[in-house]
Amino acid sequence: MKKIILTVVALSVFGFANAQNKKESNLGFVKGDVFVSGALKFGSDSKVSYYKQDSFVFAPSVGYFVTDNIALGVNFDVGSGSVQATSASGKSKTSTFAAGLAGRYYFTPASQFTLFAELGAAFGMVKSTPVLGNITKVNSFGVALAPGLDYFVSKNFSLETKIALLSYTSSKGDWTGAEKASSVRFGADWTSFTFGANYKF
Repeated sequence: MKKIILTVVALSVFGFANAQNKKESNLGFVKGDVFVSGALKFGSDSKVSYYKQDSFVFAPSVGYFVTDNIALGVNFDVGSGSVQATSASGKSKTSTFAAGLAGRYYFTPASQFTLFAELGAAFGMVKSTPVLGNITKVNSFGVALAPGLDYFVSKNFSLETKIALLSYTSSKGDWTGAEKASSVRFGADWTSFTFGANYKF
């Protein structure tokens, strides 16, 4: 009888320890998880012979899983860059700030490797400081659908990449006579490619 009791206790302890190890080694996301991201966004856009626009943006965000598959969060963009319109104009320095809300759907949230689709909307501002002339600002509003993926390298850390697939942007400058401009893009937009890392709480 004593041996049976000891065997049951030993099996129970082993089972509990094994369950704990499995729980601690679980990768991916579940309902109630909070994550903080820090992503980098690079952009380069050339349209005519001399026109060129380059940008570098740091994009932190915070998200919360309201279900196992759906996360809601807030996004920010802070960055700098340059724009050259003609060969004689020189490069104008630019600074960027944007803030918005986003929702994500994760297809396999509890896995080490998971794909997601993000729909987000944001308000932004770009300030341009030319070599000569006045400082100008362009205010904008945008909506974008972006697929992405997360790969967990540990229980709490994952690597993430994302690229815009469908986007709409509306913008207007703050100078006299400025006209409202809008654009729609469909297809992989490498000017909106991000790579970063997540920390899961």
